[in-house]
Amino acid sequence: MARATLIGFSAIAMWALLALLTDASGRTPPFLLSAITFAVGTCVGLAARLFTAAPDRPAKIPFQVWVIGIGGLFGYHFFYFTALRNAPAVEASLIAYLWPLLIVLGSALMPGERLRWHHIAGALLGLAGTALIVTKGGGVAFESRYAFGYAMAGVCAFLWSAYSLLSRRFPAVPTSVVTWFCAATSALSLLCHLALEETVLPATTGQWLAVLGLGLMPVGAAFYAWDIGVKRGNIQVLGAASYAAPLLSTLILIAAGFAEPTWRILAACVLITAGAVLAARSMLFGGKAASATAADNAPA
Repeated sequence: MARATLIGFSAIAMWALLALLTDASGRTPPFLLSAITFAVGTCVGLAARLFTAAPDRPAKIPFQVWVIGIGGLFGYHFFYFTALRNAPAVEASLIAYLWPLLIVLGSALMPGERLRWHHIAGALLGLAGTALIVTKGGGVAFESRYAFGYAMAGVCAFLWSAYSLLSRRFPAVPTSVVTWFCAATSALSLLCHLALEETVLPATTGQWLAVLGLGLMPVGAAFYAWDIGVKRGNIQVLGAASYAAPLLSTLILIAAGFAEPTWRILAACVLITAGAVLAARSMLFGGKAASATAADNAPA
């Protein structure tokens, strides 16, 4: 479980590159960018198959797995982009970032899992730290005229948390199936682009390299790593630790010279780190905490 959890952490680290690489990709509209990067993500999965032994008998993929996978990857991005079109970015992003908390709370419904106080407390600390980053220390004003956009952001959070939790119910389904989730998401994103957007391709070599980087890592390998993490790792710890993604993203932007360090970033760092450590106390410190968690998760 610890190894799978660490692989899940690598997905969070890759998602931290999303803001920097998206900013460097130029003015490509979101659905077109999604179509291109998920096509690259599909190639990541196909390339991985070259280095993986083929199973003696190909696994039969249940129909509901296709619904969960395509609905999770494409649905999240579709509703997130829709939310940003219909509500202010700060409020929409904050609502969308409820998904780690929903994962932690929803894990109590998973077979063999037990939700403990430190999981909830860790997730709430992470949410507080994320709020500092997203709002930039300012206030949040939810206005009724943006209700549709807020609702779309809520659907976005629900879909990704549901995808992460429901994937855990199918541990026998190989991670290679994510290849086809990416392919379907790329095709559906292209259709949305043709219907809703004007085509603007990356204009320079640097922008194309940024798009390639997006497809290789945060919109590529990260989804394969996340699949391993949520199926075989500690899902409560992964949920709480997911709040590190916006923090790491901000730190990367600071290192690249696109943002300035401030007190709120330091405070967010403390809150998110404390939350992740608290959520992972059983895994990190072992002893009585680990024994208690193991006893709670043991079958009756």
